[in-house]
Amino acid sequence: MNRKYFMLRCLVWLGIVCTPTTMCWAQYDFDAAPIHYHTAPTTDPIAALSEQLETGEKTLEWDNRHGWLPALLEVLEVPRTSQTLVFSKTSQQHHRINLSRPRALYFNDDIYIGWVRNGDFVEVAAVDPRQGAVFYTVDQHNSEQPVITRDAGQCLSCHANANTGKVPGFVVRSVFPKPDGHPDYRLGTSVTDHTRPFAERYGGWYVTGEHGDMRHRGNVTISGGDDEPLDLEAGANLAELPERVKPENYLEPTSDIVALMLLEHQTQMHNLVTRASYAARQAQHYQDEMNRILERDADYQSESTVRRIRSAAEALVRYLLFSDEFELTSPVTGSPGFAEAFMSRGVRDSQGRSLRDLDLHNRLLRYPCSYLIYSESFNSLPPTVLDIVKSRMTEILTGKDNSDDYAHLTPEDRRNIFEILAETHPLFTDGH
Repeated sequence: MNRKYFMLRCLVWLGIVCTPTTMCWAQYDFDAAPIHYHTAPTTDPIAALSEQLETGEKTLEWDNRHGWLPALLEVLEVPRTSQTLVFSKTSQQHHRINLSRPRALYFNDDIYIGWVRNGDFVEVAAVDPRQGAVFYTVDQHNSEQPVITRDAGQCLSCHANANTGKVPGFVVRSVFPKPDGHPDYRLGTSVTDHTRPFAERYGGWYVTGEHGDMRHRGNVTISGGDDEPLDLEAGANLAELPERVKPENYLEPTSDIVALMLLEHQTQMHNLVTRASYAARQAQHYQDEMNRILERDADYQSESTVRRIRSAAEALVRYLLFSDEFELTSPVTGSPGFAEAFMSRGVRDSQGRSLRDLDLHNRLLRYPCSYLIYSESFNSLPPTVLDIVKSRMTEILTGKDNSDDYAHLTPEDRRNIFEILAETHPLFTDGH
């Protein structure tokens, strides 16, 4: 047997490398090369804040009602109006959550904060440009400065599985909640994003806002038989939170429907960006090892390496451009304060257009391309991924690709998106 191939088979047998036809146990071992999830330096906003607190560069002020929450929102620029409330017992502090005391979630483009009244800690997750979702807790005790602790792996049991694309990520779930808040798992659960039918969303969540004739699973608990487990009419079009939830216990008196729609969109968007990053880095790492072992040219790329990177990039493009988005059949109206603040943060072109402009009549965004294309995590993707994304989006937006995946994009949609990107995004500007 050829010596090089004998060495390769030994390495495969030992689990040091794997082939495309060999199951590799380490494929989702995030602490292995090249990811090094728990040991590689992180540059996410929470890691930066923790360092600033240690050096005294920043200080936070304790709030007697909400602990460190208000100060964290302020220093991390997470809007209070992004508040959504989930009453299902589906988080780490489930023992403190019930219908009268839901868990509050707040978010911006790369930070998620969870707070439970009288909780032991504030849950914080941030997007690192290379590592994806990184999870922290902030001890909820009055002290000179908050203690921020990075999760050692416990969070990944729920935040690194099939629901997140098998990368450290985020998930918004819809469940069938019992009156005590526990999900009835016999009836199933759904991971929700912009593709999910409206009638399957928000089980276990409070939802305030108007949505016309559409119905969702929010605001109610199981009351009937298996055929009709939830009274969807009772939970529809609520302008205010149910009386059982005391507004004074929260920073806002709402659980905004538009915030929920954006939350579920961007959580899966983040996951797909991380998945593309991991796929490209893992594929290249494997390729480099094979080239070294088989004494190939260092820049050799096998068909399987190219295919793996392209597959992740194609999935990213489909989600970026809202393929399979559920078409709204009624207008949606939430809190003006949240919607206006969200749109005001948009990068605008010379005609005043922004990818953060909301539609909310037939779809989520006026220009169906995710605003997270401007995020640091997207722009930090390996060049191999960005090149494919740019090429594919250019083909689609200039009308060269009219496949069914993008049939929802009208010629006007394609032109608008392409013109906005050509003016505002470095990937699409001339000279890139």
